[in-house]
Amino acid sequence: MALVRLLCISLVTFTLFAALIPLRAQYTGTIILGRPEDTSIVANVMSPTAGTAYLEYGTQSNTYPNQTAVVNLSANTPQEITLTQLIANTRYYYKLRFTASGAKTSVPTSEYSFMTQRAPGSSFVFCTQGDSHPERNKSAFDSNLYIRTMSAAASDKPDFFVTLGDDFSVDTLTSYSQSTVWGRYTTQLPYLGILGTNTAIMLTNGNHEQAALYLYDNTPNNVAVWAQTGRNTFFSNPGPDHFYSGNPTLMNYMGPNQTPGLLRNYFAWTWGDALFVVIDFYWGSSVCVDSVLGGGAHANTDVWLVTLGQNQYQWLEQTLKNSNAKFKFVFAHHEMGTGRGGIECAKNYEWGGNDPTLGYIFPQKRPGWSMPIHQMFINYGVTAFFSGHDHAFVRQQLDGVTYQELPYAADPNYGLYNADAYDSGVIFPASGYARVTVNPTNVKIDYVRTYLHTDEGPGRVNGATVYSYTLLPRPNLASVSAVKNSIPNTK
Repeated sequence: MALVRLLCISLVTFTLFAALIPLRAQYTGTIILGRPEDTSIVANVMSPTAGTAYLEYGTQSNTYPNQTAVVNLSANTPQEITLTQLIANTRYYYKLRFTASGAKTSVPTSEYSFMTQRAPGSSFVFCTQGDSHPERNKSAFDSNLYIRTMSAAASDKPDFFVTLGDDFSVDTLTSYSQSTVWGRYTTQLPYLGILGTNTAIMLTNGNHEQAALYLYDNTPNNVAVWAQTGRNTFFSNPGPDHFYSGNPTLMNYMGPNQTPGLLRNYFAWTWGDALFVVIDFYWGSSVCVDSVLGGGAHANTDVWLVTLGQNQYQWLEQTLKNSNAKFKFVFAHHEMGTGRGGIECAKNYEWGGNDPTLGYIFPQKRPGWSMPIHQMFINYGVTAFFSGHDHAFVRQQLDGVTYQELPYAADPNYGLYNADAYDSGVIFPASGYARVTVNPTNVKIDYVRTYLHTDEGPGRVNGATVYSYTLLPRPNLASVSAVKNSIPNTK
């Protein structure tokens, strides 16, 4: 009895003592950096539990003289925390401090870091991936392989990471609602979060996202609205401001609480000696560009109806023409947002001006427009165009412009897809990503292959570079009064 009484007293004493200890709860959510600028950056924060959070930061590791305002976090609801008054061309170190609801003390995360806008003459790394397609689990996607791909990219310490679309595909959903469509975006958070704590994530729209004008009916409840607001809620893509240029048009229901808001679907920025440009055909075209929601026959047979739209076209031309950057990179899911092949597609329609049957008819099809998109690339010194869609690594060149196709990011089959769509070029199968190193005198592009541990062996090393090449600056011919169109007439 004495032993039982002693145990009871001890249990009561422990319970009372534990109640006096401040409650502490680790932060188990995600941090996804976005919109890096010269003097600011945004951290998109989401926690599975409610609480409050703030960021502490400084320019030296483990020294944080600055902190943001405290924000309230609702469970599973993203919240942007903006760091301002930063110094350009500077590495910052930070931690998030989280206080769970009901807790008395905050708990810090590990230390992370990021770069503000690089100065001209700097060397830096960015990475880019092709289609990840997590909805294709067990066919062309493996979760563990995607983790290995993201971890390998994170080890490169890139300033930012550009996705090329088809990362949030909604086509295979059995029902459509805001929650099901937004679920495609939350699925990516654990993966892109491997990078996103130290690297800004920049999103490109793909055909399977269904964030597209042909579905937009100017009502709040349609797939196009849910898809685009999902992108802009869980990730912090750029919109036009003092640092970024881009789409200035406010569209109904695209902002918080269904207010008018920016699409944030095309944008450009300068970083070091490079110009970066993301373009989007899906919000520019009133027709279905490629995949029809729900499957079925392709809704559009006239590819001339696929377009950037006049506003985006003019913005692209002025952005390329007026930039004095030594290197210029353009990103899209694919030329024209549809079709297979690289330079094989670059000669036709709005991109190249040719009609496969009628020859060069760009002036008739785009009256008042100065030139096809590929001709812009020639004239204004575009270094490389990066695309996805075809699920293979393919390097090609046309008129001095490099066309770089990226493969699946996490295909456990390591397949070589759509190779028959390419008549030339250096071709490798999946899976992996591209690491791009920008130096003052050149650009180095590496294809980094990734493998599951069980699939590694001779010649199959996870994170190894299997192909590299170097590009030099190209001339900007904007000052030349007339440049002969080098795209051949295919009539």
